[in-house]
Order: sequence, then C-alpha cells, then structure tokens
Amino acid sequence: MEKLEEFYIAELANIRQDPIISKLLSKLPPEISDSYTNEQLMGIRIALGDRTWGKHFVDSRGTFSLPFIKWRFYYVFLLGKNKRAYTRREKRFSLLAFSTLVLGFMLLSVLFGLLLLYLLKSSLGINIFPEISLGIWDWFKDLFN
Repeated sequence: MEKLEEFYIAELANIRQDPIISKLLSKLPPEISDSYTNEQLMGIRIALGDRTWGKHFVDSRGTFSLPFIKWRFYYVFLLGKNKRAYTRREKRFSLLAFSTLVLGFMLLSVLFGLLLLYLLKSSLGINIFPEISLGIWDWFKDLFN
C-alpha cells in the first residue's frame, strides 16, 4: 500500500506533463488552466482513463456556416487503422463488401477477357456467325484511323 501511495504522489507531481492533461490544458486560457490543482488534474486523468486519442493518418475537423442560416455546422473526417474489435454487424458488412468487391473484380475481368478474345477473333478474320456483327471490331479499328 505504501508503494501505491508513493506512485500516486510521483504521478501527482508530474500530472501536468501527462500528454492528455497537457493537451487539455493547452486548449484552455492560461487563467483557467493555472487554476486547476494537481489533485483535480489527477481526477480528470483518472476519469479519462487510458483512452488516448491517437494520431490518425487523416484528421480533418472544422466548422462552417451557410449564408442566411444562423446555425453553424461542424465536420470530422478521420481515417486510420482500426484497433477496435468488430461487432457482429460490422463483420457481416465487411464480409459482404469484400465479397461484392471480389465478385465485381471477377466480372470485370471476365468481360475484359471476352472483349480481348472477340477483338483477337475479329483481327484474325474468324467469323463464327455469318451476317452477325456486334460492331466492336469496326469501332476499335476506327479508334486508330
């Protein structure tokens, strides 16, 4: 118990150097930030816990107002690595989005491959169905004329 009290006293002395507390105090006017005691700052730090707001790859925040409207609006755009565990709903959505992306890529790949095969067939003069043309070969030739 004595070691815990020593730790608490040491932390109390250095509380203003804590990254979270120093960030909080830097956003306040000096007369307000200087009015907090170390015990109060330690209470704030305990209340905030270990939750630190990490750096994001993209962190864009701001406010704006529209003409003739008395309200002000704010926006926050954050982009970074997710360190939280996914909920069941997020897992399902992630799987659905990934599956859609893979199927879309496969569909585009197959369509592109069929287009290339059709152009190759047409360039070699192979006519599978006489009297039927999609017009793609003529369009492709006109691109280079």
